[in-house]
Amino acid sequence: MTEHAAGTAGIEIPDRYRHAVVPHIMVDDAAAAIDFYRRAFGAHEDFRIDAPGGGILHAEITVGRSVLMLGDASVDEAEAGSFAAPAALGGGTSVTLHVFVPDVDSLAERAEAAGAEILQPPTDMFHGDRTVILKDPSGHMWVFLTHLEDVSEEELRRRLAAAG
Repeated sequence: MTEHAAGTAGIEIPDRYRHAVVPHIMVDDAAAAIDFYRRAFGAHEDFRIDAPGGGILHAEITVGRSVLMLGDASVDEAEAGSFAAPAALGGGTSVTLHVFVPDVDSLAERAEAAGAEILQPPTDMFHGDRTVILKDPSGHMWVFLTHLEDVSEEELRRRLAAAG
C-alpha cells in the first residue's frame, strides 16, 4: 500500500519519513555541529541548503538509521520564526534525542573524545537497554541505547519498583 501525505492524492511520503517523527534542531553553528555529529556519532550528512547570507538554512544528517534536521538559529529565516538554540534558552532544552546503536560504549568513548559531556556513563538499565546520556557542544541532550533484552511490562514494573 502506498502511503500518502494527509489530504493529498498521489504524493508519496518519502521512506525516510514514513515511520518517524523527525526532530529538527537549531544550533548556533550548524557546520560545526554537523562535524561534531560526524566525529562523535558516526553521522552522515545527507544534504544541506546554505542560507543566502551565510550559514546553513537547512541540513539533514543520518545518525544510525535516524534522520535529524538542523539549521543555524541565526539565519534570518529562522529568526523570523520561534526557533532558538539551547544557548538562547539559558542553556536548557525541552527535548532529548534517543537513538539505538549497536555499541553504546564505543559511541560514548568517541562522543566524549569529540567534545560531548557525558551526563550518565553507559549503564545497564532496568528497561533492558544499556544507556548513555550526553550533552553535545550545541547544548542538545542525547540518549544512546544498546538493546540488551526484551522486558515485559510486568517485569519492567517489578524492576522499577525494586530500583526504588
